[in-house]
Amino acid sequence: MRVLRWFGFLFAVLFVGLGATSFWVYAQFLLPGPSSQSMVIVIPKGMGIEGIADLLAKKGVISSPLVFRLVARTLEAEKPLRAGEFEFPAKLTAQDAMKALQEGRNVVRRLTIAEGLTVAEILSQLAETEGLSGRVHGVPREGSLLPETYHFSYGDKRDELIQRMQKAMDEALERGWRSRAPNLPLADARQVLILASIIEKETGRADERAHVAAVFINRLRQGMRLQSDPTVAYGLTSGNGPLGRPLNRSDLARPSPFNTYMIKGLPPTPISNPGRTALQAAVRPAFSSDLYFVADGSGGHVFARSLKEHNRNVARWRKLRAKK
Repeated sequence: MRVLRWFGFLFAVLFVGLGATSFWVYAQFLLPGPSSQSMVIVIPKGMGIEGIADLLAKKGVISSPLVFRLVARTLEAEKPLRAGEFEFPAKLTAQDAMKALQEGRNVVRRLTIAEGLTVAEILSQLAETEGLSGRVHGVPREGSLLPETYHFSYGDKRDELIQRMQKAMDEALERGWRSRAPNLPLADARQVLILASIIEKETGRADERAHVAAVFINRLRQGMRLQSDPTVAYGLTSGNGPLGRPLNRSDLARPSPFNTYMIKGLPPTPISNPGRTALQAAVRPAFSSDLYFVADGSGGHVFARSLKEHNRNVARWRKLRAKK
């Protein structure tokens, strides 16, 4: 009987001890962590519970890696911890830290592609963007990437982001082609893209792109050469970057499929990746009879219907440039 009583006593003590331990673990699990500021931490793929607990403790997100490990092992089968990039606010409890890892609430990164960049310039930007992984396999066609702000998570592949840009451009171009004005001198959506890329490089002002588009549409209708400086510059650089200097007379006289001072119609390919506004301008140009434009010295352009009027505008621009 004494032996039975002794074992009963030990069992009771063990039971109470386990209960007290569980209570302590749970209490520690709900305590705020020591960090005094928000921090972003990358959890690598393949890192186990022990590694994650040690990393969070080292960074100051949690106080006790032991408590984190004990609870995580209990819940692992139910909801495993995910890899990725996570933001942990200051004084976060271990419970909330674990919930963030279980739900995979990754930090959302943003990449803004400016309108009018060439494919080479976009690929260079992607190569320098932190958080993306892998190389781009194959060079996309010029004009096939839609400039926008794209969201991604740490570790996303560059190839996948390129595919998203291409899909966005395909959809934007298709919508533009369906909504085009009647009787445009453009054979297909590809020509819309080429014209939009020229409009994009001719003006940085969204409010005058439709007017610039009207000038080029009028020239195409009348069989006039487009005489666009950005196309000549693209022929000289192949889109690998800015020319870095003004065009000169010899540049305008150099034969090239992109020299629209010498060829009739559109160049063979786009010269940039145009944005939505330029695409819309190409399919819905302004109502205008203008055939010429030149810089006005304030970031915009002045337009003209006749060559005589245009020459006066050019002379005025040259005077302004000389003063500067």
